[in-house]
Amino acid sequence: MITAVAKRVAELVVVMVLVSLATFLLSTLLPGDPVRTILGTRNLNAEDYTRVEHELGLDRPFLQRYGTWLGDAAQGEFGRSLAPPRGPVSETLSSSIPISVELALLASLIALIIAIPLAMLSAAMADRALDRAITGTSFVGLSIPEFLASLLLILVFVVNGKLLPRLGWVALTEDPVENLRHAILPALALALPLAAFFTQVLRNDLVSTLREDYILAARATGEAPWRILVQGALRPSLFSLLTVAGISIGYLIGGTAVIEAQFGLPGVGSRLVNAIGTNDVPTILAVVLVLSIAYVAINTAIDLLYRYLDPRIRHGAG
Repeated sequence: MITAVAKRVAELVVVMVLVSLATFLLSTLLPGDPVRTILGTRNLNAEDYTRVEHELGLDRPFLQRYGTWLGDAAQGEFGRSLAPPRGPVSETLSSSIPISVELALLASLIALIIAIPLAMLSAAMADRALDRAITGTSFVGLSIPEFLASLLLILVFVVNGKLLPRLGWVALTEDPVENLRHAILPALALALPLAAFFTQVLRNDLVSTLREDYILAARATGEAPWRILVQGALRPSLFSLLTVAGISIGYLIGGTAVIEAQFGLPGVGSRLVNAIGTNDVPTILAVVLVLSIAYVAINTAIDLLYRYLDPRIRHGAG
């Protein structure tokens, strides 16, 4: 296990260097001029332009600029934002990342809580009326986009029910109850389509597992159906679900811009959209790098979790 972890960490470092290099290269191809973004176009003179260009390091060769940026990024320094009020990018990330991470984790947890029991019930009643009803409902859930699900939730719980707040955010450290009240609707909007997808993935794997010889042997010995389903079939059927759940968490951390905008949340997604709109290159670079690290790290953790869940992988690697 130690060897596997060391190998995966080494691969993670290589991947992140390549991702950072590609991101930095693409940032140089973005339209617009960072110097003009800072100074504006009115009363722009050559002296001010040269001074700001030197401060940003744009007068240096590409590899030198990349090396400086990568060294600073490794220490958590991403420079200053080009958009007013031009604060440190690290402060922006430190305030927005926890919001997106909490939404992603809460949405994934809600989706799993919904999907696992439904998938088990559907697999146990395969090809019967209940199975067809759950499958049909899942397809309906898959067809509803997240922004539409959020609008429906706002209509039910905010406009009509007046049970939950519509906008704003309260940090978890300030008030856990208010934090949950502000987070539950956007998380639920993200979770509903995800739960439908998780249900179908796990249901299909469970149906296949329930046809294995060892399951048939357990049934022949008179083992209780619920024990066969929970203890015999669920664990080996979780691999596909773990994969898509991990990928979904990585996607949700950075892919929640629409939901964050609808609920007025200053998360990573909305920060990235604003940075692209203002040509704020340092913020774009920082957000893309952090999201890439999170995405690759989550998939690395899933790969290591496979080794724990399936002894065949450990023995095969040995």
